[in-house]
Amino acid sequence: MTDAPTDVLADAPAVLRVDPRTDPLWAALAAGPHGGLFTSPPWIGAVCAAYGFEPVAAVAVDDAGVPRAGLAWVDVDDLRGRRRLALPFCDRADPLVADAAAWAAVSGDALAGDLPFTLRCLDGSPAADDPRLTRTGEAAWHRTPLAGPLDDLHARFRSQTRRNIATAGRSGVEVVVDDGLDAVHAYHDLHVALRKHKYRLLAQPREFLDAIWRAFAPLDGIRTTLALVDGRPVAGAVHLVWQDTVYYKFGASEAASLPLRPNDAVHWAALRWAHGRGLAHLDWGLSDLDQPGLVGYKRKWATEERRILTLNAGGPPHGRRDDTERLLRTLTDLFTDDTVPDAVTARAGAALYGLFC
Repeated sequence: MTDAPTDVLADAPAVLRVDPRTDPLWAALAAGPHGGLFTSPPWIGAVCAAYGFEPVAAVAVDDAGVPRAGLAWVDVDDLRGRRRLALPFCDRADPLVADAAAWAAVSGDALAGDLPFTLRCLDGSPAADDPRLTRTGEAAWHRTPLAGPLDDLHARFRSQTRRNIATAGRSGVEVVVDDGLDAVHAYHDLHVALRKHKYRLLAQPREFLDAIWRAFAPLDGIRTTLALVDGRPVAGAVHLVWQDTVYYKFGASEAASLPLRPNDAVHWAALRWAHGRGLAHLDWGLSDLDQPGLVGYKRKWATEERRILTLNAGGPPHGRRDDTERLLRTLTDLFTDDTVPDAVTARAGAALYGLFC
């Protein structure tokens, strides 16, 4: 699908409200040059199935009924207030637009009314220049091109990364790349423990990862990579495929096993798998700038770096209360205490995580 020329959209295109989970107009846009994982129908469907959201999208069509631009969002009304998000639980959900005229065509409904509106997108998006939006946050984004021979890809890594890969091999770290649901569950156990013991945060519920697997497995679009030591998972990652890109969505590891470099073994195995499949890029996703260790780690693998911007109109959620925020923080602290069994922490995440969008 080709981009629409600016003048096509400048002539007051028809804008339709559609369900981005099922509508063919949105599907066509999501498969086009401006689409990505977080605006894909399977991802939106998985998020909404797990958390009970009802999404909506505005799609601009030309005189022939061809979709030219789109923007999707959900309205949330919970204990943390009323708000409009494009989209929740996404690293970024760039509007499917080629230029400012396309953005203007599809953003009117999302910015209408009194609900606060929040969007995450890569720098350079036409939305970033909209005077209605204020930049309220910034994060790092990295990507690794996969073109060329595998040996050349390996040679582009920093020397420390190559040494870590070799260390993992000498240490007997075994790596499996699995397309099944059992591997997702094995990964989730690592995920709960890492977020609890390192970050004092609750983890996404296992039901969310199950919903992702159900959405992407029929497309052969999900792989869980696990590093095993003596047959036991000590590190893992979940990667999703959309179009020509594989996305690193989740990663976790066991602190005691880090000297064996299992994370490097996991990422090298995933890169080899993606290269063998003929994919064009590995997208490393969002990294908070207040986590320089994570940013630095991804720089060892990636050759592209940009910024993900958080844009807002209307301020914080309507009805947001400080006592609610304090209560959620207190509950998080209680359920991530080391004396609490990980199984209980996981159940707390299942009950509360939907409030953190």
